[in-house]
Amino acid sequence: MRRAASCRILAQLVKANSSNLNEKVRGLVDHVRALEKELQQLRDQQAAQESASLSSNAIDIKGVKLLVSELNNVEPKMLRTMVDDLKNQLGSAIIVLATVTEGKVSLIAGVTKDLTDRVKAGELIAGLAQQVGGKGGGRPDMAQAGGNDAGALKGALAGVEDWVSSRL
Repeated sequence: MRRAASCRILAQLVKANSSNLNEKVRGLVDHVRALEKELQQLRDQQAAQESASLSSNAIDIKGVKLLVSELNNVEPKMLRTMVDDLKNQLGSAIIVLATVTEGKVSLIAGVTKDLTDRVKAGELIAGLAQQVGGKGGGRPDMAQAGGNDAGALKGALAGVEDWVSSRL
């Protein structure tokens, strides 16, 4: 009884009848997957465009490009893609990107391979994470962190230049 009632309700929701319910649901699932794929492609394009515009903000410290930026309206997952793009664009570089989503701080640091003997992304991100009430870690060339003190983010990012300068 319950199963039949559930099927009727489901059929009404997807505007189908019991004979084509499976087909209709399968079509909707395929459509959702296609939309999710398209959305991801659009997000990737947005990240590439943001990265291109950000690269001009990099400063030079002892022959190394440093880019530190807080981004608005960027999903935390996009930060990694953006760091990869920026590392390719800038050459020898150290990149720190941050965003705040629903009060949570997301940070990512990227260091090009030629610099990891002097500057480690994991060490950089650990210091930043501590300042924003969180934890983080990663590899010498890429590290991520999260925190819950969004008010401390600007101050944390402001100290990156001195931290990097002391290691170059």
